[in-house]
Amino acid sequence: MRRSGGTVSTRHGTPHGTSATGARPPCLDPLARLRAPGDPDRDVYLTGTVFLDIILTGLDSAPVRGTESWARGMGSSPGGVANMATALARLGLRTSLAAAFGDDHYGDYCWDALEQGEGIDLSLSRTVPGWHSPVTVSMAYEGERTMVSHGHEAPQPEPAPACPPPARAAVASLTPGRRDEWIGQAAAEGTRVFADVGWDETGRWDPADLADLEHCEAFLPNADEAMRYTRTECPKAAARALADRVPVAVVTLGPEGAYAVDGATGECARVPAIAVEALDPTGAGDVFVAGFVTGTLAGWPLADRLAFAGLTAALSVQEFGGSLSAPGWLEIAAWWQQVQGLTGQAPAALRRYAFLDGLLPAPARPWPLRRAVPTIGFRAPA
Repeated sequence: MRRSGGTVSTRHGTPHGTSATGARPPCLDPLARLRAPGDPDRDVYLTGTVFLDIILTGLDSAPVRGTESWARGMGSSPGGVANMATALARLGLRTSLAAAFGDDHYGDYCWDALEQGEGIDLSLSRTVPGWHSPVTVSMAYEGERTMVSHGHEAPQPEPAPACPPPARAAVASLTPGRRDEWIGQAAAEGTRVFADVGWDETGRWDPADLADLEHCEAFLPNADEAMRYTRTECPKAAARALADRVPVAVVTLGPEGAYAVDGATGECARVPAIAVEALDPTGAGDVFVAGFVTGTLAGWPLADRLAFAGLTAALSVQEFGGSLSAPGWLEIAAWWQQVQGLTGQAPAALRRYAFLDGLLPAPARPWPLRRAVPTIGFRAPA
């Protein structure tokens, strides 16, 4: 159902989970063996801002003032919190998103792409009359990206409900110095909360500003953020310090992989990154978190969760766009088949992903797979 200004509109069809959504069901349910009567309908709940992302790739260098640059590639997709929601849904998790959508064509496109294209439950979302969609233009070059965004805050009330719905898990983006009431309430109802954090624009980097960590099961900052908050000199020390505040601390190391500490058991895990030719890193952090959440809910060992999260993130940077690039199980299966057939592979490196053997569906298409489209609203041929 689509909500508009507090009223319900049915022009976008049916509730989540019905065949009329238009989304193909995932070919693998990672939680199938764990599901039982009485479980929450939702696996993961999220709330946040949906952007329309326009991604330009194939730039030879950063744009220079007073000149015109031509990009060799372009993609358009829902962005912002939609990156995380899409990554979770493509991994087979029943994903629910509470967000405000613009009352414009961009908003219609993002809503349809998420609900009908990805099968994401938007029953807690709404359209804001007269409010335009936030937009981000992302320019990818030299393995990095530069972004320019425009938007206005959605009028109150925000779509995040005071009492979040029952869910196995929730993903929260912590805001330094601000507490979000829904995080504590979700944790009190038994929802497992996974958190990341954005850059602290104030420069304080005060650990006390992350008060909502007390409600979280796992915290997944990048190395710079982790070291600044913990006043440490290396990512491993930062992860160990964070594990005193949250049960599982995961520090992402970019091209060097990730390091995690389970504060309850003392277990540590380090998994190197997969070497890939990065086209666009937009949304890779969101895909990493989605992979880690999936492995955690499925009950995998810590090292397997890290390896899977890193794999999904590596596959995502080889396509452009945040939500467009998130891999599904068929992409993961195609990669695993392809990499095992390459000569010169280190046996130890392949063994790191051997847990995939008993999990993945048979690949139906060769890897790599390309699915990104350059524009919005192609018309069907006559």
